[in-house]
Amino acid sequence: MSDQDLVIETVRDILGGFEPFDPTPERRWDDGLWAALADAGLTGVGLPESMGGSGGDLADAVAIVRTLASGAAAVPVAEQLLVAGPAVLAAGLPLPPVEEPLTFAAADAVTSAPAGDAFALTGTVTDVPWTGAARHLALLLPGPAIALVDVGGLAVSDAANLAGEPRGSLVLDGVPALVEPINAAQARELRSGYALARAVQLTAALEQVLAWTVQYAGERQQFGRPLAKFQAIQMELAEMAGEVTAVTALTDAAVQALMHGEDDFWLAAAAAKVRAGAAVEVVARLAHQVHGAIGFTQEHRLHHLTKRLWSWRDEAGGELHWSRNLAVGLLADGGDGLWPALTRVV
Repeated sequence: MSDQDLVIETVRDILGGFEPFDPTPERRWDDGLWAALADAGLTGVGLPESMGGSGGDLADAVAIVRTLASGAAAVPVAEQLLVAGPAVLAAGLPLPPVEEPLTFAAADAVTSAPAGDAFALTGTVTDVPWTGAARHLALLLPGPAIALVDVGGLAVSDAANLAGEPRGSLVLDGVPALVEPINAAQARELRSGYALARAVQLTAALEQVLAWTVQYAGERQQFGRPLAKFQAIQMELAEMAGEVTAVTALTDAAVQALMHGEDDFWLAAAAAKVRAGAAVEVVARLAHQVHGAIGFTQEHRLHHLTKRLWSWRDEAGGELHWSRNLAVGLLADGGDGLWPALTRVV
């Protein structure tokens, strides 16, 4: 068993002690699961030990995020390991204790002004992941710059996405923060990293939904034989599998591009987010069609992931946003550069 396999097995063992598919209305966040992950050192994986992290590399962090996403875990691990943690380190800011949830957001309408040894932030930040759960916020500001804000005592709006995950707003009125400038390339990489984090989660959830649907079609009897024996169902499962395979390939390619520091990583991340978002409509629709009415019931596990699919699809930029960015990037070198750019990305 490889080190990464051991990490995945550890996450699965921890998840086994909790019930993410609870039929009661969704919990906004699972503090018990977070504490268990933190105790195992998993909330700092991929972040350097010298900076307060747990060590390991990006592949280990991605494996953790994928495992948790497939289990509909209500914890901000994707934000902490793949976006906010790297944002803080890129700016040269001190990494908060990894046991305390750290989230990420971008704000175009927040201003900063010097205030003693720090800065004071003023403005409103909307759609902040895990408000009410996160203790710290890595905020991408115009400039660009990264602000590290202690949000533990701030009032937040009680808002959530379709899956019940907190997505509230913060009103900052002279809130103290540490602020450091970054360059435009770093800012683009962070926005792309946020999109990749959601693509990783989407990929894992899509894979799990496919697996559940194949299993259900093989077990559910109709007219004296399993659903999977009907050609119409077989065609639907094949269409789902094709979508999931394409998404997995592009997401894996984007992760590799980030790991190797490739200049056009952001193009690969954009392609992964666009393709994952497009697959959501097909996979979620067909999964619910195969499952029938039972997949919509509160007691069934399917909707816990399909609601996350519909939510994550639009977060960190939807298909339209990243399709436009992808088109601009692919055409940056004119018509002669289009084919080489396409072959690098896909």
